[in-house]
Amino acid sequence: MKLSKEQILEACNKMCKNTLMETLQIEFIDVTENTVVAKMPVNSRVHQPDGVLHGGASVALAESVGSAGAFIFLNEEDVTIRGIEISANHIKSIKEGEVFAHASIVHKGRTTQLWQIRIENHQKELISLVKLTTLTLRR
Repeated sequence: MKLSKEQILEACNKMCKNTLMETLQIEFIDVTENTVVAKMPVNSRVHQPDGVLHGGASVALAESVGSAGAFIFLNEEDVTIRGIEISANHIKSIKEGEVFAHASIVHKGRTTQLWQIRIENHQKELISLVKLTTLTLRR
């Protein structure tokens, strides 16, 4: 059974309850055939001591959206997704507003997947560029 875009987004947001994603206020907002998009507010909750977005919060956002994408695109119920490698380049700082993580699949294997995640501000300026490799574990 193929789920609608709205059903997929609802399921992604529901799985965030009582997790780091809820703590960071990550919200999944779009899904297409090849991408998943989530947003996160930038405020004191995700700041480093000097008042800008913490790189660790950006990486958590990127891994969350890429891992969700791997699960969605595999379209299998009995799998668990794990991030096994992540690297991030932080390009621009941001103090307030929101950031948007656009995860695009680069390699869609049955066991491993490679994702590129662009984290941008409202003006579509690049904040961070992240590469994530995920592993599919069969339950």
